[in-house]
Amino acid sequence: MAKIVLLDAKTLGQVPNLKGLSKFGEVKSYDTTLPDETASRIADANIIITNKVIIDRKVIEQCPKLKLICISATGTNNVDLIAAKEKGIQVKNAVGYGSNSVAQHTFASILQLFNQISYYDTYVKNGRYAQSDIFTHYGPPTRELNDKSFGIIGLGNIGKTVAGIASSFGAKVCYYSTSGRNKNEKYTQLTLDELLKSSDIISVHAPLNAQTTNLISKEQFALMKPSSILVNVGRGGIVDESALAEAINNSLIAGACIDVFEHEPIKVENPLLKVKYPEKLVLTPHNAWASIESRTKLVEIVSKNIEDFLKADV
Repeated sequence: MAKIVLLDAKTLGQVPNLKGLSKFGEVKSYDTTLPDETASRIADANIIITNKVIIDRKVIEQCPKLKLICISATGTNNVDLIAAKEKGIQVKNAVGYGSNSVAQHTFASILQLFNQISYYDTYVKNGRYAQSDIFTHYGPPTRELNDKSFGIIGLGNIGKTVAGIASSFGAKVCYYSTSGRNKNEKYTQLTLDELLKSSDIISVHAPLNAQTTNLISKEQFALMKPSSILVNVGRGGIVDESALAEAINNSLIAGACIDVFEHEPIKVENPLLKVKYPEKLVLTPHNAWASIESRTKLVEIVSKNIEDFLKADV
């Protein structure tokens, strides 16, 4: 019977099918795991599951029974893939589980700003609407997505899902491929500068790598329309947070929706927490991906990876 260790179960939350992992062997689960706890916790494991816990060469060399590392995420940067390969350890990640969740969150955030939902909800609940002398109220202007230029940075699975929804709203979609590999004749491909200058909404759906680190910084904000909004549900580090705070403070852009940060959880000194116009920001705690459906599908993929491995290992 395989010995399976789940190192950071808390990152998956309460998922109904998580208990199903026990059919593959003896499962030991930890809510979180600190760096100095990792090696001892997986010393006798055959299979480990990690979302963000780092499995580096030093850890791998202390785990002679380890045969499979399951990453409960798409990115593999928390595992030393070279060290794992040298030891004959398979590494399997999970792909495609969160596209719908991230796309839905993208538009929930955009519409929060475009429709000023927070303001108008408060206006009714605090009793001001009950005192109105007309049937409606004109506070902060609301805007329509129809006929807006919707620029997508990174046209992978999530980017294409967002593009389809944006088109349904009547927006005109354009895109910039950060890798240069994604081509789609359905939408207009632009250079980054062209996209930034022309777009009313700029939505980031790219991975963090050498090409995308600080892709959107002070120089790029200077190119954007004062009426534009920026969405980053890709990775923290793609958008320079200090430059974004400055852009909000100086009204270089109309607003931003940020779900990912350079340091997670966010640091208390992050400049985005201290902007002059907080109503122009929608900030969420890296949960765009985390619908219950998405997390359930993620566990299904991890289970399938373990099942396939065990069948091949017989």
